[in-house]
Amino acid sequence: MDFYIVLGLERSASLGEVKRAYRRLARKYHPDINPGDRISAAVFRRVNEAYQILSDPTERRRYDARGTVPDDSPESSFEFQGFDFSATAEGDDASTFGDLFADVFQAGEPGDAAEGEGTDLHLAVRISLEEAIRGAERSVTLTRLDQCSACRGAGVLRMTEGRCIECRGTGSLRWARGHMVFSRSCTHCGGSGRQQHRVCERCSGEGTVSRADSVTVRIPPGVTDGGRVRVPARGHAGRRGAQPGDLYLTVEIEPHPLFTREGKDLQLVLPVAVHEAALGAKIDVPTLDGAARVRVPPGTQSGQRFRVRGRGVPAPAAGGTAGDLVVEVRLVLPRLVDERSKALLREFGRLNEDNVREEFEAAARAVLEAE
Repeated sequence: MDFYIVLGLERSASLGEVKRAYRRLARKYHPDINPGDRISAAVFRRVNEAYQILSDPTERRRYDARGTVPDDSPESSFEFQGFDFSATAEGDDASTFGDLFADVFQAGEPGDAAEGEGTDLHLAVRISLEEAIRGAERSVTLTRLDQCSACRGAGVLRMTEGRCIECRGTGSLRWARGHMVFSRSCTHCGGSGRQQHRVCERCSGEGTVSRADSVTVRIPPGVTDGGRVRVPARGHAGRRGAQPGDLYLTVEIEPHPLFTREGKDLQLVLPVAVHEAALGAKIDVPTLDGAARVRVPPGTQSGQRFRVRGRGVPAPAAGGTAGDLVVEVRLVLPRLVDERSKALLREFGRLNEDNVREEFEAAARAVLEAE
């Protein structure tokens, strides 16, 4: 790698020219200006490395004497071969400085291997309240990328060894940008010039194929609405044997006809007749593990709540504490279908002349007086 070419300078460039070239390229390729652009980041690292050497007189003299610096970065498989002035570089064949780096770094950064990792899959599954509390199993059908069975995810198949058709047995590939000629090791044969593998036709070299899959998922007890269950390695398979993604199930709990859940407690609205609320009653109510008897004391008001200990959400493990069942009373007026019932209610009203709106009326007067 020639640092003078990296900065676009002649070898006789002054220190001021080195600094100006660095500032110009840094403004174009700095990672803060190109967030997430790996090619720009790679270019900036090369530019910065060249500047550190060429801006230091001592290091520059050493570099000029050696003609190169040790380069142990794993991605440095490219080599500058020199110039070819035998042909005129015009139009599409002409090179810009940006084109040069686009070619040199198109093989990617070391992090490119992570791009081969499989992506996650996200699905939704609906379960009942009882299943959410006790746990359940669900079988979900999905379409995912799976490892190719023909090449076992490698993307290539073994073949009779022969000359590499890509590099014609030379082990390297050459190309030019303008008058500058570069070479790099042939990726098809690993630089050996011989080829022992061919691209898998079934997966087109990707190592993955699309297929329908059925996955049985265990939903743990106590999951909440909107909770997620992770199934490792059941997302899309990675390219060429890379790590597969995961499957995530978002749990949607169906509304229950009787119960609503608040943490560990279950809430239940209990219809109560007027005479039961007035005189008191014992009423059987459902729970998740059988019936429970609730005592409604005389004079119970609508909206009043009673707590049945330990009859809510069961404890998730031995030694845990179960939730409670919270019963809310809702008074239900009778349908007056006969004169006898109406007469009894009128008699009841004459016997109980208490003003049930006394506190309400006092508060209403206070509001009106304040206005």
